[in-house]
Amino acid sequence: MSRSAARRREPDPRSGWRGRVAGIGDSRVPVSAFLALVGAGLAALVAGVLTVGPDWVPGIGAVVIASAYSWALAARTGGRPVVYGTLAIALGVVVLVSDEPYLRTGAAVMTCVVSSVLGVMATVPAVRFVEAARECVIAIVIACIGALATVGFEPTITVVEFEYATFGLGLVAAFAVVYRLGAGLHGLGRRGVAIVLVGMLVLAVTLLYAELLRRYGTPGLVESLLDVVRWSRESLGAFPRPIETVLGIPALAWGCHMRARRRQGWWVCAFGVAATSAVANSLANPAITLRESGLSVVYGLVVGLLIGFVVIRVDLRVTGSAGRRSRRAEEAAAIRPEPARFSALY
Repeated sequence: MSRSAARRREPDPRSGWRGRVAGIGDSRVPVSAFLALVGAGLAALVAGVLTVGPDWVPGIGAVVIASAYSWALAARTGGRPVVYGTLAIALGVVVLVSDEPYLRTGAAVMTCVVSSVLGVMATVPAVRFVEAARECVIAIVIACIGALATVGFEPTITVVEFEYATFGLGLVAAFAVVYRLGAGLHGLGRRGVAIVLVGMLVLAVTLLYAELLRRYGTPGLVESLLDVVRWSRESLGAFPRPIETVLGIPALAWGCHMRARRRQGWWVCAFGVAATSAVANSLANPAITLRESGLSVVYGLVVGLLIGFVVIRVDLRVTGSAGRRSRRAEEAAAIRPEPARFSALY
């Protein structure tokens, strides 16, 4: 038998259902399906906010968003998207059918955590600050949709405990993923260790100061700070959330900027969960209106980006890129590759 005849008899690896499934995975179909699901879920959640349609519509939208986000996070982090997406759908249906408060609360926590981590993981490296700002906006938009899905489950919560729980779980999950992306702790280097320690210090100061002030602050100091908050809410419509403004957005902007140059930038991006988590659980407080919550997110984003701009400029100056010509040369050399936004990171 000739070689040409043997080749003709060999089965085509692209034929059959396995080849067709692999072809779908390599196409734009999964991305299009994800965007369509998010759009449908968001429409259902908005209908619930506007009190349009049956009462069960927001719950369906919350399940759709939670499932789509779980699928996307698993795909982005190299997991099993079909398994986790299907599991999220099954759990969501159980939650809606059973209508148990503790199940709804658990589903809300899971949705909030997945949304906050996905917002950070969906970013890509940014060579310039403008691109870093774009990545922050994308992360916040993802978290905003997650916030609607979180309250769509109608959880029964204590606001402070819910905020601490979702932020803590989100931060642990983000660092677990970054541990693999950053090649373990030995991939940090001295610079990375210093950055992580500074981030932990800022996080501790932000959380502990707020807690100590609430419990042990003098009446005069507490009242003066509350006057600032009241003035901002009355004059500007809202007050930015400190942990998003001071830590989350600056860390995410700086981390995306650094990832274009060195892999330690992922460790900085992990602190971006402080922003995405604060946004994803922002609607859980019934005392804050939807308008005020939205303005608070926008103000935190704007002020946080200003802080991030200063941090990036200081970093470039310290590393020897002072001056416009030097910065342009440094940007041209920032070519560290990473997978595309809709591809697995590893």
